[in-house]
Amino acid sequence: MDWLIDRFRSASGKCAFVHEGREVTYEEVAHTIAAFQARAVSAGVRQGDSVVVKGDYSPEVFCFIVALALNCCIVIPLTKSSVIEESVALGVSGCNWNAEFSLAGVDVNITPRTIPSSSALLSKFRECKAPGLVLFSSGSTGKPKGILHNFNVVAEKFRKQRVAVVAIPFLMIDHFGGINTILAITSSLGTVVTVADRSLSKICSAIERYKVELLPATPSFLTLLMASDLRTNFDLSSLKRITYGTEVMPQTTLDRLVQAFPNVALQQTYGLSEVGVLRSQSRDDGSLWVRVGGEGFQTKIVNGVLWVKSEFAMVGYLNAPSEFDADGWFNTQDQVEVDGEYFRILGRVTDLINVGGQKVYPAEVESVILGIENVQDVAVFGEAHNLLGQIVVAKIVLNQAEAVESVKKRVRIACLAKLASFKVPAKVLLTDEVLHSARQKKIRRE
Repeated sequence: MDWLIDRFRSASGKCAFVHEGREVTYEEVAHTIAAFQARAVSAGVRQGDSVVVKGDYSPEVFCFIVALALNCCIVIPLTKSSVIEESVALGVSGCNWNAEFSLAGVDVNITPRTIPSSSALLSKFRECKAPGLVLFSSGSTGKPKGILHNFNVVAEKFRKQRVAVVAIPFLMIDHFGGINTILAITSSLGTVVTVADRSLSKICSAIERYKVELLPATPSFLTLLMASDLRTNFDLSSLKRITYGTEVMPQTTLDRLVQAFPNVALQQTYGLSEVGVLRSQSRDDGSLWVRVGGEGFQTKIVNGVLWVKSEFAMVGYLNAPSEFDADGWFNTQDQVEVDGEYFRILGRVTDLINVGGQKVYPAEVESVILGIENVQDVAVFGEAHNLLGQIVVAKIVLNQAEAVESVKKRVRIACLAKLASFKVPAKVLLTDEVLHSARQKKIRRE
């Protein structure tokens, strides 16, 4: 990754980060990385050691992670909103050191912390003397998995420099998408605008204040943005591109985005922690059909499910058998429709609702319900049923209070007009709870 440092030094006076109003240049970033390299060595951190890094986005957190990678350590980033408990994560990965950043993300305390790991893969990886990156799956379909990457391979994708942009890294730094975003911005010598509070108002305020050009977000966040009046309360005219991924985008939300941001390019992205983030091209701004691939990636469809082969794939799982086949293909578990070289993601196989043998994709039903007056947000999921196997349940957040029977009637009428009868929610629940996680992804459960 020395090429990355050379690139930072070539743009020494350019603004790399705006953190809590504080501007940091690329020259300062290069110096801070070098200082952290020396500090880690002085503390006793050695090549191959596993280091837990606790903190959210800040210039110093980024610099420390890069410094550890340059020292050929194994980095385990965690945040306060990590997808699994710290004890569970470290029970999988083990660690040698704990590096905890202050709330402001500037100062770090490096202390020894010995938790052994039984992973044979990790032991073998240390022999290659390469930097490692360990991330964790959410465990939504079972036991959380520790995902090991070669950090050099992850970074190599960005050796080819692209156009610099001012962007907010939306996904967290212990998520592959978060690491991918911050490397993409900095390797292109763009400006990272960090926002500790990822609420709608704080994101919109940061866009207005720092003239943000790129907003990488989730469909859940964008759905809430379109349901609010914040886009009219803040000047968001600096935006040139909005990208969305990690879950299925409701067509209703995409239609609203097209209308609200006619001069902004809307791009669907696609990636998985196991294979990396693919290059993508939406058929047009208002279309959910997308073409993915790019240099280093291959795709194919098997029985309606997307498979990916990647040169940037993980080394493997720390606590589970590899899910790549003998030829290096990975089953994404994403059901898709195909139209030539484009496909449309229908949903994860694990989210599928089976009503008497008929398939129901939650996102399809959610899109219809989001178009109903007074609906702010909705999560659709399956509930066990003695005769049908499952029934469709819709949990709805309203803008204004309304009787559940009235809402249920309007939901039924709207869904019958656009969907097959077996897809119509048999149960409608009204709630005031948030229907997305701290990572702005839809929570589909009762």
